[in-house]
Amino acid sequence: MSAAMSILMPAEWAPHDWLWIGFPGDPAEWPDALPEAQAQIAAFANAVHAGGRGEAVRLVARTEQDAALAETLVDPGVSVTHVPFGDIWLRDTGPIAALSPSGERALSGFGFNGWGGKFDMAGDTEIGARLAKGTGLPYRPFDLVCEGGSLDTDGTGLFVTTQQCLLNPNRNPSPDPDIILSVLTHALGLTDMLWLGDGLLNDHTDGHVDNLARFVAPGVLAVPQATTDDDPNEFIYADAAARAIAFGLDVVRLPSVGRYEIDGDIAPASYMNFLVANAVVVVPHYGAPNDAAAVEALRPFFPGRDVIGVPSTALLRGGGSFHCCSQQMPSAGRAPHG
Repeated sequence: MSAAMSILMPAEWAPHDWLWIGFPGDPAEWPDALPEAQAQIAAFANAVHAGGRGEAVRLVARTEQDAALAETLVDPGVSVTHVPFGDIWLRDTGPIAALSPSGERALSGFGFNGWGGKFDMAGDTEIGARLAKGTGLPYRPFDLVCEGGSLDTDGTGLFVTTQQCLLNPNRNPSPDPDIILSVLTHALGLTDMLWLGDGLLNDHTDGHVDNLARFVAPGVLAVPQATTDDDPNEFIYADAAARAIAFGLDVVRLPSVGRYEIDGDIAPASYMNFLVANAVVVVPHYGAPNDAAAVEALRPFFPGRDVIGVPSTALLRGGGSFHCCSQQMPSAGRAPHG
């Protein structure tokens, strides 16, 4: 059996056993909004847990003191654990699971260099292996520098990424698209790659796709649509949609956040950073005019799940939102291989 057939990374809407979520605690990383960021992460964790109706949540705190605080903010049933790390963005530093044809899980980890050397924090290169060890599942490290937020898959082996990030020489010197695809095929069963161009303006991740375009069904990609003349990402969205259509995907356009500033600077606020959990789809809200419209636009794609908005303004000050700070563990069971 080929590597492409031996494992497959499920789509995010496949059932989860649990969700890891990073809990903010470092005052140096959150100088203006630490208590608010902690409250927003707790609200996210509670929404995913949904009073026991949703999936298990493993809220990961970097110190014992942070863990004790987190315990006071989350609902009963949300698990809090202390595992050292640098920053909360476990989508990029945590292990990524794939399933064998018989439904067995295996974890992969990739190289991490602080988003191209911009944010080198102690513990971030080790957190993936540490979390993996706690699962008891097989774990394979790969040398390729690749963050989880740079990939999104529909569960068929098809995935989307951006040239700005995955082909950036600040990740891998002289990046070769064929080598990158070969590693991702071997690690996660991802075999069919759609290259988008740039990500959002001022995204310090160098254009992670989970802020730009997300699968909402097999072969169906959601891409924002500018609704105001001053949207700084209007042409980036249009280019992404055109590339996806040319690739042969069905593209649905969702309203974008629009121009959003923090302390006078344009910030990469995006509804695309939603998280699909077992019981809910959590959409980041920014107090922007299109907050409610984005929730309504996503609702038809996730019947049986509550699609809700949760404030994410403080998290954005740290550079991300709900998808960025979480990583799911898919349930064991047969994945659609073929």
